[in-house]
Parts: sequence; structure tokens; C-alpha cells
Amino acid sequence: MGASVIPFVIFTVLWGGIGIILPIFVPKGPNRGIVQVILMLTGVCCWLFWLCCYVAQMNPLIGPKLEQNIILIMAEKWGNAVTE
Repeated sequence: MGASVIPFVIFTVLWGGIGIILPIFVPKGPNRGIVQVILMLTGVCCWLFWLCCYVAQMNPLIGPKLEQNIILIMAEKWGNAVTE
């Protein structure tokens, strides 16, 4: 499974708009700088979180390969005995 360009572009534009475009339109006031920084940090953090989740799906971790007798022993110890 490889990366697709379309989701990357869509989410980059979305979070880029929130982090770059929206701070320009914040109305003047005593907390304008704080609101601008909040919008920028929101855009960066959400984009980075999305990117990590998206990239992690490209090479998912696979569970350990256990032998059949180990699986049967585990099932018995956990109270899920398998009948053959």
C-alpha cells in the first residue's frame, strides 16, 4: 500500500488554510496575537498528527507469528481452551 497524493494535498491545504490564512482575518483586539498563535499551532499540530497517522498506515506493524502449540497453551491459560 503506497501513499496517495490526493489526501496529502487536501489535508495540507485544509490545515495550511487554518494555520496560515485564518490568522490574517482575526479582528483587531487585545488578544489578537494570542488567537493568531493558537490558530497557527492548531494547524501545525493537527496536520502533523494527521501525517503521522497516515504514514503509519503505509507500513503497519504485524503481530508476532506464534506456533500452534503456543497459541493453544495461551488459550488454555486465558480460559479460552480450544477443542480439537
